[in-house]
Amino acid sequence: MMGFWDAVVRVLIGVIFIWLGIEKGGVFEIAQIVGFVLIFTSIISFCPLYKLAGISSRCEECETA
Repeated sequence: MMGFWDAVVRVLIGVIFIWLGIEKGGVFEIAQIVGFVLIFTSIISFCPLYKLAGISSRCEECETA
């Protein structure tokens, strides 16, 4: 699962990657695709790679309160 700050960082990096893909083109078009994936995973608050690795960026103390 994804924590708040993890989602914020994903959106910021995603926007930067998308901007680079639009402005620079070329190899940055791959970064643009990655940017869309980062934003999508932050919107749905789920990252398949986190699930496979068995990690979570959510605050354990916050969920029990």
